[in-house]
Amino acid sequence: MKRTAAAALRNRAAIADALAPFLPATGTVLELGSGTGEHALLFAARFPALRFQPSDPDPAARASIAAWAAEARHPNLLPPVEYDVRGRTWRLFPVDAVLCLNVLHVAPAECARALVAGSATVLPPGGPLAVYAPLVHRGAPLTGRLARLEAKLRAHDPRLGVREVEALVEDAGRHGLALAADLAMPEEGDRLLVFRRAPSPSPPRA
Repeated sequence: MKRTAAAALRNRAAIADALAPFLPATGTVLELGSGTGEHALLFAARFPALRFQPSDPDPAARASIAAWAAEARHPNLLPPVEYDVRGRTWRLFPVDAVLCLNVLHVAPAECARALVAGSATVLPPGGPLAVYAPLVHRGAPLTGRLARLEAKLRAHDPRLGVREVEALVEDAGRHGLALAADLAMPEEGDRLLVFRRAPSPSPPRA
C-alpha cells in the first residue's frame, strides 16, 4: 500500500528546515493533499511537539499514508482523513497551522482560491498557512524547469500549471492572510510562501 514520490523525498528535508521558524511550538498542523504521506512522516519525526493531520481526497493516497504511519508509529501522526479544499467542511478542523505542499500546480486554479479562503476560517490569529510549489513572479518568463513543467501540465490538462505568486498573495489578502515569507527553495523554480492570519480587530473602546 505504501507509495513513494521522488519529489517528496528530494525536497521534504529542505521544506522542514524552511518551515521550522514559522510553525507553532505546539498544536495541530493540517496538511492538505498529503499524497504518499512522506512529508507528514518526516515532519512528525522532526517536530514531535506538534500533531500532524494528513489528508487527501484520493483513497489510494490515504492508504499509502496509513501504511507509512503504521510502520513508523509516530504518536503525533494522526490517521489520514478524506479532505477536498473545495468542500464545505473546513470548520470541522480547528488547527494551528495549514500546509499545502506540491499541490497547486497539479490542481485547478479554483483550488488555490479555496485553499486561502478555507485556511482563513480555521487558523487562529497569527496562524501560518505554508504553500510549497513551483511558482513564478508576475511578469517573469517561464524558463528552464518551470517552462518544461508548464508545457507538460498544460498538455495533460489546460487547467493545470505553474501558479503566479502575486495572484496567490492577492487572493490570500482578500481573506485576511498576509504574506510573511517568500523563500526560494533548492529545487529550481520552487518557492515556499508563508502567510499568517491577521489578528482579529480590537473592539472599539467605550
